[in-house]
Amino acid sequence: MARTKHRSQLSAIGEINMTPLIDLTFLLLIIFMITAPLLENGIDVSPPEMTASPLKEEGKIVNLNNRGEIVFEHGDLSLDELTAKLADLVNNANPELTVLVRADGDRPYREVMNLMKAVKNAGIKNISLVTQPEE
Repeated sequence: MARTKHRSQLSAIGEINMTPLIDLTFLLLIIFMITAPLLENGIDVSPPEMTASPLKEEGKIVNLNNRGEIVFEHGDLSLDELTAKLADLVNNANPELTVLVRADGDRPYREVMNLMKAVKNAGIKNISLVTQPEE
């Protein structure tokens, strides 16, 4: 009579295969790395075309879309609310904050200037206009 060894199902659970879990983690990391920058640029804005040097600094982006709405950090704001929020950022987080203004090319000049004035009133010294390269 030969002795047979019976394995119970509990011994099979003793080890968890980590490879699928690691693969899933890296896949999610890659997806979030790709989609995070697109969220800010996903707002419907077509900046005017102009030849300019590329921006070297990073900063907060304020958008003025084609409907005249001011979008900052994924929320619609009025000029006064934007000024208050930017002033709070300057006073509490970064006094040398740079703001990038992305305005739709079809918006009147007056609206873009009012937006830039609101940013300046918040205490921002570095304001840059975002444009598209000319063809």
